[in-house]
Amino acid sequence: MAAQYSIEHSTRASRITALFGAMVLVGLVAAPWWAGRADIRLLGEMFSFAVLASLWNLLAGYAGLVSVGQQAYVGFGGYVLFAFATFLGMNPLAAILAAGIAGALIALPIAPVLFRLQGAYFAIGTWVLAEVFRLSFAQVSSLGGGSGASLSAGVVADIAADRAFRETLVYWTALALLVGTLAFVVLLLRSRTGLALTALRDSELASESLGIDSWRTKLFVYVSVAGLTSMTGAFIFLQKLRISPDAAFNVNDWTAYVIFIAVIGGIGTIEGPIIGTILFFLLREALAELGTTYLMILGAVAIVVMLRAPKGVWGLVVERTGLTLVPIRRRVRFPD
Repeated sequence: MAAQYSIEHSTRASRITALFGAMVLVGLVAAPWWAGRADIRLLGEMFSFAVLASLWNLLAGYAGLVSVGQQAYVGFGGYVLFAFATFLGMNPLAAILAAGIAGALIALPIAPVLFRLQGAYFAIGTWVLAEVFRLSFAQVSSLGGGSGASLSAGVVADIAADRAFRETLVYWTALALLVGTLAFVVLLLRSRTGLALTALRDSELASESLGIDSWRTKLFVYVSVAGLTSMTGAFIFLQKLRISPDAAFNVNDWTAYVIFIAVIGGIGTIEGPIIGTILFFLLREALAELGTTYLMILGAVAIVVMLRAPKGVWGLVVERTGLTLVPIRRRVRFPD
């Protein structure tokens, strides 16, 4: 008789992580009642960076598409929110979803052009795309041109009339964006597409010989990441209430910091971007008063991590302990 077996994703550590994560989520949902206004804004900012880092990690760490121009979709999403809320009278929270759809749609014709480029040329191409977006939106006088624009009091009041409730809704939107993005990434990597991405990361040539459509798989990932990045950009500039081309398409804020987070946390892992975000904000809050020295210290930290732990802090933990909190690989379990 053939031995019976089962295939499972979860481990004892992952089940404990899920329980702990649920408890943390409950605490974060209740944050408006136990945290101050500044803390709420800081948490919202942390959530947005965790989302951007997780999406960049999906793009580069799993699909092999190393982009240095993700600020293109951050800025695009922000401008779409301002345009839809100001000119179409759309509720700003609904405009975040609309920005995601618009970002995915505009990525569809862009992706085939970028996919003609390989390696460093692809990375440069994404940066050039971001610059094209920046220069284009700087010419739109109805959105403030090069000086930018601010959301009117009437548009902000559409979220909620009460200021405290409005800030709570914006915070919950950031939390929902983080939870939704992490769920999307985990479910994607556990699907057939995730298996294809893992195979492509190991060897694209061998994967294609086994029947995997690398172009279509990468297109799906690129478009999905573009849409979610645009939603995140829309949230970021809803929180800021003002947008300008230089701020919206800033490579330092929306790509360099994001890559730093993914690198120190651990590229190619689910946990890495979360760990990296926490470490980044701890460093930022502790060293922000040092001015330019702060940026030098961040660079030094990145260099040390890359030399001592090429797979990031979480990658080092996995190598030392074998611990995986969010497993994405299937395990075959035979009966005892």
